[in-house]
Amino acid sequence: MSPIVQTVTRWINSFIFIFGLYVMLYGHVTPGGGFPGGVIIACSFILITLAAGKEFTFRLFSLKQASVVDSLSILLFLIIGFLGMVFGNYFFANFLPPGEAFRLQSGGTIVFSNVVIGFKVSAAIFAMFLYLSLFRLEEGAGEE
Repeated sequence: MSPIVQTVTRWINSFIFIFGLYVMLYGHVTPGGGFPGGVIIACSFILITLAAGKEFTFRLFSLKQASVVDSLSILLFLIIGFLGMVFGNYFFANFLPPGEAFRLQSGGTIVFSNVVIGFKVSAAIFAMFLYLSLFRLEEGAGEE
């Protein structure tokens, strides 16, 4: 890519990433949540990959790291659910006291669930993008 595209990508990518975190954290108060926030964060990594190349992106977030984040986040999601059984009455019970309305703390365990789902979605979408872009068939291969 041209130096102009790379420079603009460096400038706007941090804003895209921060917006994705905002959507994940405040998804219980505003429209959003873990899934759309995770998609936005994955798009920031995909944008870096398209502008700067896979070598640069792998220094930031490799395929192995994406797989580890994907696996750990689903494990944390299940742990949050089981903590609801331990401290509440049922799976995913809200065991944290609700805070003031329209604040970050007002969601109880929903905030933690949104963040964990956001990281899972972002790692999974980024890994799918890498698999689809790295492992493509050569023209004519496999055709008989």
